[in-house]
Formats: sequence, structure tokens, C-alpha cells
Amino acid sequence: MTEGPDFRQIEWYRGAYGFFYTYTNCLPAWSVGPDCYKEVFSVVRRYGRTAAVVGGKTALSKAYDKLAAAVAGTGLTLTRPIWYGGNSTYENGDMVAALEEVKNADMVFAVGGGRAVDTCKYVAEKLDKPLFTFPTIASNCAPVTAIGVFYNPDDSFKDYFYPTRCPLHTFIDTKVIAEAPEKLLWAGIGDPRSKECEGELCTRGRDLPHNPLMGRTMAACCTDPLVEYGKQALEECKANTAGNALTQVALCIIVSTGIVSNFATTAHDYYYNSSLAHCVYYGATLVPASGHNHLHGEIVSFGVLTLLTYDKNFARRDELLAFNASVGLPVTLAQIELTENDLQTVADKAATVLEWRCSLQTFTKEAFVQAMRDADAAGKKYLANQ
Repeated sequence: MTEGPDFRQIEWYRGAYGFFYTYTNCLPAWSVGPDCYKEVFSVVRRYGRTAAVVGGKTALSKAYDKLAAAVAGTGLTLTRPIWYGGNSTYENGDMVAALEEVKNADMVFAVGGGRAVDTCKYVAEKLDKPLFTFPTIASNCAPVTAIGVFYNPDDSFKDYFYPTRCPLHTFIDTKVIAEAPEKLLWAGIGDPRSKECEGELCTRGRDLPHNPLMGRTMAACCTDPLVEYGKQALEECKANTAGNALTQVALCIIVSTGIVSNFATTAHDYYYNSSLAHCVYYGATLVPASGHNHLHGEIVSFGVLTLLTYDKNFARRDELLAFNASVGLPVTLAQIELTENDLQTVADKAATVLEWRCSLQTFTKEAFVQAMRDADAAGKKYLANQ
């Protein structure tokens, strides 16, 4: 069991011999396997005897009874299943935090996908309670990270929320994940492949201290397992089987990517967690046909092709483009319902987000739009030749 990056406000000093700084670091902790809920009580028992169980409706319907059975007779009491509100907004977080059963609980159990987990990060922080996460899908790294993605009520991107630490422990039940819709794992495979190229781009030319250097180095571990095991993992998910490939992919999506995120991000001092690939996603949230109809990782997977095109790394782009096509991830703008008329909207939004400003590279909206066009052209050419 490990404990994980908790980046509080860091004071950085640059002296004659390099970087000097004071910080606290805690690595994520996790349990994984088809019966890992049996480990819950032994992990959480020092934090109290009551847990507020908050999550998505579908996630709670899949996991709550299994969780309740696993802790039966241990002395740990669970609240009723509590819906988080359907989106990671501060309004929903305040709604959940105001519930008496949540305020009276010793700890918070976050059950579900990224938006449910991120909402619970805000709730736990606001109420100063320990947070434990129970991902029911493998589509993002939210269950282990010290950052939350928050949206406006209209579902457009709002900002990042930084809790004082990552969740204390994550319980990755691979059987629950194997029984989730295959499409969610498919989109999950699309997202982490951004870590390596985004981390390299936004740290290029920087003299990195220990934490972001670790993040950039570990980001290289977030691509190859997905390419190696991705197809088989999708087959296992389709068959509702918690096999080795699905387990390896789930760990890559949730844990490996999350550790990189924690090393590469602080609330005040640096942000090397993502770059132009995620800029495509945040811009797409302003285009209803794209942002509302397509999953985060699905759009980011095309964003990776855009970034590599912008960076003129065509060999790597074409390699990942071929992988995208092999598993049905998007390689053209049309596949994520973006048109030529939408590209300026995407670029205008992209230029306002943190990812645009965190690199030493000077990005321009004109070049970004052209990179999206050129990535689209490469995708169309590839598909035409198949």
C-alpha cells in the first residue's frame, strides 16, 4: 500500500546550486482485483465507523450492494446510496455537503466515474473528511488524483479544483469495471495516451525539479500498455471478464496516469499535466454536438493527433492514428462531430485554459486550428487507404 502526492502550496527557491523547496508528498494507495472490496474495512477502520456513500445512479446500482456485503458484520455503517447530482459542479457539491447524513459521517466513499469522484473531492475537502474512491469504470484517473475537473451548469468547462491531498485509498474492483459498458473503457484508452506527449511538450526546455521530473519520466509508462493490451481488454470487457489485459489497462488508466497527474500538478506553482490534446476537449465542450455526444477520452484521443501534428512529430502521430483506427477511436473531426465552422470556437476556448499557458512554447490559435485541419486530413487519408 502506498500513500500519495499531496501538493500543498509550495515555496520554490532557485539558488546557486539548483532548486530548494518545502513540500509534502503522498502517493496514492490502491487495492485491485475482483474481490478487493473485502479489503475495505481493514483499510478504513482507523478513520471511523460511518461512511457516506455518494456517486452516480448507475454506479451505485452496480457497486453499493457488493460494497455493503463486503463490510457486513465489520462494524462499518454505510449511509443509503446518495446521488451526487449528475455533474461535477460546485452547486452539486454544495448540495451533497449540506446533507445531514453526509455531514454526520466519518468519511466519504466516492463511487462511480470521474465527475462523481471529483464532486466528492470537493465535498470531502469542504467537510474536512477522509475520502476513499471506488471507480466503477476505467475511463480516467480521477480516483487517485489531487485535482478535480469542474463544469458550469451548462456543462461547459469551468475550472480545476485542488484538494489538499489525493484520496486516501482507491478500491479498483475489476469485476465491476468488466461489467461496465465497453464504450467507457474504450474512451478511457483514448485519454491516458495524451500523458506522454503532453508532458514532454509542456516541460520542454525547462529545468525541472524532482516532482515534475518524476511525472514527465513516468508519463512514458502511460502509452505502451494501452497499445499492447487495449484490444484484448476491450474483448474482455465485452465478455464481462476481469482478465489480465483488462486489469493492466485499468491500472494504466486509473493509477499510472493518476500518479503522473499528481507529480505534474500543483495548485499554485506549476501545471505540466496536460497540454494541447486537452485543449481540443475543452474547446469541444462549447460545441454541443461534440461536447455533449462524445466522451472525454474519445475527444482527447483526437486531441493527441492534433498535438503531435502541431509539434510536427508525424511519425508518432501516424503510429497512434493507426492504433486509434484499429479500435475505433476517432481519427477525423467528423467522428467527434466538429466541423470547419467549429474550429475557431474550439481555438478561442483553448486559448483561455491553463494548458495553453503552461508551456514555454508559444502557441497560436491560427497554428492550432491548422493542426486540427491537418490531423483530420491525415485521418481521412488513412481511412481511405484501408
